[in-house]
Amino acid sequence: MSVLEGIIAGVMEDLRVRESAVPMEEVKELALRAPDAKDAVSALRGSDGAVTIISEVKRSSPSKGELAAIPDPASLASTYERGGASVVSVLTEGRRFGGSLADLDAVRAAVDIPVLRKDFIVTPYQIHEARAHGADLVLLIVAALEKPALVSLLERVRSLGMEALVEAHSRLEVLRALEAGASVIGVNARDLTTLEVDRHTIEQVIDVIPEDVVAVAESGVSNAHDVFEYAKWGADAVLVGEALVTSGNPLESIRDMVSAGAHPALLTDRKARVRQALQEG
Repeated sequence: MSVLEGIIAGVMEDLRVRESAVPMEEVKELALRAPDAKDAVSALRGSDGAVTIISEVKRSSPSKGELAAIPDPASLASTYERGGASVVSVLTEGRRFGGSLADLDAVRAAVDIPVLRKDFIVTPYQIHEARAHGADLVLLIVAALEKPALVSLLERVRSLGMEALVEAHSRLEVLRALEAGASVIGVNARDLTTLEVDRHTIEQVIDVIPEDVVAVAESGVSNAHDVFEYAKWGADAVLVGEALVTSGNPLESIRDMVSAGAHPALLTDRKARVRQALQEG
């Protein structure tokens, strides 16, 4: 059993407990009562051409163990928003990442920017659950889903007014995400079967994502220079977790990363790529 398969097995066990406590019809009703989802795609694209930052509330990981206690996720999320983050990602998986839906509730109540529920979503129940708890964006992992399931879950996400960050780890998986109709595709530098990180996965894969799809670089970010490099390789947004929660000064760190994403050299390069794409189109 791979690491990903093991995580999903645990997720399904915990999900059955929640389903017995809150049946599907009830969670659907809660989702319908939730305030309308925020426009996460526009937030990720930004208003000035800069590369945006998805900042993450992340207590632990399977590869590193405990990262930070985070006793007040709402306060941390507010710090990210003050520092210029465009989206806050909240880990809700409990066994390996120390997260919860309570964290999602706290963050949603604290910030005005879109919120991503980051979990191992493989069932429609989890999507309605995400909306019921205020998520605007959810994670769908290509490696965890057969094509029909990916298409079906993506349609379910959109039917509730949300959008999906569809995560890929190879050029082939990006193509599968595009075939499913993804509008936001993340390329993860971490191999979920081995947990090893290869930052050059971003460089080797992200160029497959067309200009009209938001390209998100995930994992392997230690500092602002890494954000700049991912942006040079074609990222529209960069997801940062570990580097922020372990920095000791998340406000300064997020500001540095936001500044790196708005570097004038990047803006010039991105405008040139857009012009080239329009000419080729």
